[in-house]
Amino acid sequence: MPKVSSVSVPYASYLRVYEPLAAFPEPERSHWARYAERDDHPSYQDELRRSLGDLLPTPPVPVPVHESADAFVARVDGVVCVCPWRTRLRGWQALGEIGDELPVPVLDAVLPPVVRRQAAADYEQWRERNPDARPWIRTCTWQVPVNWFVLVDDRERRYVPSGKAEPGVPAMLRYRTPMVEARRRVARGLKTLRDAIEEGPLIDGLVDVGRWLEEFHPRSLVELDYGGLVHTLSDDLLDADHSAADIAEGIEALRNGDGEGAGAAYARFVERWRAVRDRQFAN
Repeated sequence: MPKVSSVSVPYASYLRVYEPLAAFPEPERSHWARYAERDDHPSYQDELRRSLGDLLPTPPVPVPVHESADAFVARVDGVVCVCPWRTRLRGWQALGEIGDELPVPVLDAVLPPVVRRQAAADYEQWRERNPDARPWIRTCTWQVPVNWFVLVDDRERRYVPSGKAEPGVPAMLRYRTPMVEARRRVARGLKTLRDAIEEGPLIDGLVDVGRWLEEFHPRSLVELDYGGLVHTLSDDLLDADHSAADIAEGIEALRNGDGEGAGAAYARFVERWRAVRDRQFAN
């Protein structure tokens, strides 16, 4: 694999699903089995650098010409699980959403209308041939969506301070949970929220992520990774970050009819993420 830059690229978080090899049809299953034996698997930073590099040519390349053959690899109780990057599919999907995030003049300067129209036409043709395709990775910039924290438990949290794994390596904060637990938490969370509050963005987001999880093998692994967001927070703040515990406490309070307790838990969550939000608008 070619050597990549050591410069870190912020500021996105990730929700990933790792599926066991048995979930993939041949010949893809054999490809991932061979891939998992390699010792040079690229990181999420490598993937992001490659994507950003495609925007440098003139005209820019908003979506890779070919689908990525890379994946993230994990072993769960001795079972090899992989999370395919599917960078091309995710690029098309992100392109469809970027209009809501950037002013039109900025968007036209970065990705001219003719480039966006061609990419949209290519995606439509591809979807006709691949109607059931879905990504294994969801990405969010400048935050971790509240509904993602519903899927995990504070006991599944793993935090490694910057430089602890090896000098110069940034901090890492992630949660990993079995698919069956993630689905159970979605179902329980939805029931509690629907009993306590009216329909709203939190419920809609949880319904959406729950439907996405249903697309995968029941023995999959779900990972919530702070990714590049660790660059926006100090080690002390990351060490004290127990957002999943706050959200779980808030939902439990609603389940028990304790609106005041639920409000206090949510207020802690909002205050914790205020520093990240302020960085977003400062840039």
